[in-house]
Amino acid sequence: MGSSAQLRRLKPLYQLVVNNILAIVAVPLAAAAVLKAAELGPGEILARLRALRPAHMFLAAFLPAAAAALYHRLRPRAVYLVDYACFRTNPNCRVPFATFLEHSRVWPGFDERSVRFMTRLLERSGLGEETCLPYAQHYIPPSRDLESSRAEAELVIFSAIDDLLAKTKMSPQDIDILVVNCSLFAPTPSFTDMIMHRYKLRKDVRNVHLAGMGCSAGLISVELARNLLQVAPWGAHALVVSTETITPNYYMGQERAMLLPNCLFRMGGAAALLSTNGANARFRLARVVRTLRGAADSAYHCVYQEEDDRGNVGINLSKDLMNIAGDALKANITAMGPLVLPASEQLLFALSFIVRKVLNNRIRPYIPDFRTAFEHFCIHAGGRAVIDELQRSLTLSDEQVEASRMTLHRFGNTSSSSLWYELAYIEAKGRMRRGDRVWMIGFGSGFKCNSAAWECIRPAVNADGPWANCIHRYPVHIPDVLKH
Repeated sequence: MGSSAQLRRLKPLYQLVVNNILAIVAVPLAAAAVLKAAELGPGEILARLRALRPAHMFLAAFLPAAAAALYHRLRPRAVYLVDYACFRTNPNCRVPFATFLEHSRVWPGFDERSVRFMTRLLERSGLGEETCLPYAQHYIPPSRDLESSRAEAELVIFSAIDDLLAKTKMSPQDIDILVVNCSLFAPTPSFTDMIMHRYKLRKDVRNVHLAGMGCSAGLISVELARNLLQVAPWGAHALVVSTETITPNYYMGQERAMLLPNCLFRMGGAAALLSTNGANARFRLARVVRTLRGAADSAYHCVYQEEDDRGNVGINLSKDLMNIAGDALKANITAMGPLVLPASEQLLFALSFIVRKVLNNRIRPYIPDFRTAFEHFCIHAGGRAVIDELQRSLTLSDEQVEASRMTLHRFGNTSSSSLWYELAYIEAKGRMRRGDRVWMIGFGSGFKCNSAAWECIRPAVNADGPWANCIHRYPVHIPDVLKH
C-alpha cells in the first residue's frame, strides 16, 4: 500500500514532465542558440547570412511557407456544433411506476409472472417517477397503429427542431444537409421527407434517414453530417435529428428477455445544428470513432428484433450484452486513446502492452486515465448496468457519471438522443467552461460502440432546455440495487 501511494503521488510529476517534454527540451536549446548569437555579435551573424547563396535563402523561406499552405489546404475542415435542443416532455405523458404496473396488470397479454418480473426491473432500473411514454401507450391496450406512431414522431421531432431554430435564429432555408436517425420506425415517406415537407426546405438539400442502427446512431449521424459538410461549400449547415419512436415497438408478450425494453425505453429526441462556420458555434467536433463487432455471432444477436412463440414482435436482449458491450468499449478506447490521450498516458499504456507481451499476459493491462483527456463524460443512459460498467472500466467518479444517471432517472432510456440530454444536464448545472472537453460514448445493436470528442467554445448562457424546470432538484439519491 505504501509503494502504491508513493506512485500515485509521483504520477502528477511524471505527467508534468512527459506532457511538456517538448518545452523542456526546447527551452535549453533556445537558450543555447541565444547565447551563441550573443557570442557571435550582430556583425558576424549578418556576414554569415550574406555568405549564403540566394538559392539557399529562397529555399529556406519558400519551403516552410509552401508546406504550411499545403497543410492548410489539405487538412479536413473543422466542424462545429452551432447549438442543440432536446424534446421537452409534457407532464401529461408522465408514467409513474404505479401507473405502468397497473396498466400491465389490466392488459390480459401479461400474466402475473410477467408483471412481477417488470416490477423488479423497474425497482432496479434507476428510472424515476417522471419518465414519459407517448399518448398511445396510455391506452388500454396500448395503441401501436401507424397513425399513432407518426403522431409521436411528429410531436418529438418537430418540437425539438422548433426549439433549435428559435435558439439559433436559423431559417429552414439555410439548411443544406439533413440527417435523421430512428432505428425501429421507418415509414414511407421517410422522416427526412416529413421534415422537408413541414419546414419547406430547399429542394437541393442532401438528406439521409438512418434506420436500424441502434442507440448509438446519434453519433453515426454526427459523423455522416461531418463528412458531408467537409465536401460541401464552406459555411454550410447540417441539421441532425436523433429519436426513437416508442409507439409501434411496445412488446405485448411474456418473454422475459423481451420485456426489459418496455421498462427502460421512454420518449425523447434531439436536434443539433452543425456547420463548418465556427462564428457562432458552441462546440468544436474533435474526433469521432466508430467500432463495429457485428462479425461475431454473439455480438450480432445480442440486441435482436424477433417474434416470440406467439408471434409478438420485440427486442431480445441477450444475457451476454454487458460482456459484449465491454469488449466493444475496449476496442473503441484502443482506437480513441492515441487520438486524445496526453503523451504520459500513451507511454504508460505502451510500456504496459510491452511488459504484458514479455510476461505472457500475467499482469493486468494498464487502463489509460481518460480523465486526463476529458473534463466531462456523456455515457449512453442505456440502463443502470451500462453506466455501472463504464464507471468501473474507466475508473470514473460519481460526479463524472452523474449526468448519465440523472438523465436515466428523469427521462429514461431515450435511445440515441440520451447523450444530448446528458450534455444539457452538464450545462444546466453550470459546469461547462470554455476549453472543456467532452466525451460522448454510445452503444447500439449490431453490436456497436461509437464515441465522439467535443471541445467547448462557448458555454450556455442560461439553462433553458429540457432540465429548466427540474435542475434544482438534481442530483437525486438513487438507492443501491437490492440483492436477492
